[in-house]
Formats: sequence, structure tokens, C-alpha cells
Amino acid sequence: MAYVKNWLHCVWGTKKRIPYLSGGIKNKVIDHIKANSKEKGIYIDVINGHNEHLHCLLSLNPDIALSKVIQLLKGESSFWINRNKLVKFRFEWAVEYYAVSVSESHVPEVRKYIDNQEEHHRKKSWKEEYEEFIKEYGFDRFPG
Repeated sequence: MAYVKNWLHCVWGTKKRIPYLSGGIKNKVIDHIKANSKEKGIYIDVINGHNEHLHCLLSLNPDIALSKVIQLLKGESSFWINRNKLVKFRFEWAVEYYAVSVSESHVPEVRKYIDNQEEHHRKKSWKEEYEEFIKEYGFDRFPG
């Protein structure tokens, strides 16, 4: 048996930054993602977000790629949102996502950051946050 702790802070948003996750919809989506992740053997420590994006802290299993985890979380949740007609129009997540590794010593700080998304976004927009995320972690931008 492998004993692995591979913490990742993952962030993904709605297509075209449409604020689909406002009101009680965000909590329904989060609850569904948590339940679905358990069924799929994906360990999500904490998940939260704002009107047009979600953050989660997960521990990546050694036998599954991050891209597959994100595909399972985003793909299944968008299917569920549409099947249950939680929004008026066809719901889609944006194609891109962001993920960075988190050292064990920073896990409590990342948990707090994710838990406090509502307060955080009273001061900073999603656009400002993801621009900061790209700059802070040195992600390259590609056209298109």
C-alpha cells in the first residue's frame, strides 16, 4: 500500500465567468461535488467558492492523474446541474483550471482561504483573484 499526501489547491470557474453559483445554488453544487467525490474515491478536504468559481483543497491519490480528477469533478457536476435544472440556461464550467501543490505546513492557511471566499470577494473580484493566481505561481498564458 502506498502512503501519499499530495495536497493540491484547485480552482475552476464557470464558462464566460457567468455568476451561476449565486444564491443557494453554490451550496447545492458543493454538496453534490462532495458526495460525488466520495463515490469516486477523491478526497476533498475543503471546497468553497463564489458566484462564478470554486476552490478546493484535495489530496491526490497516487493512482489517478489530476486531469482525471478535475474531469470527474467538473464534468459530472455540470451534467448534474443541467439534469436538475438548477440554472435557466445550459451550465458549463470553463475549460481551464488552476492547480498548485500545497506543503503540509500551509494546509491550514489554504483551508482558511477557501473557507473565507465570501468575505474575500467583497474586496477582490474573481478576475483580480485569478490574475493574481497566474502571476504568483508563474503560469504561462497561451493565446485563445
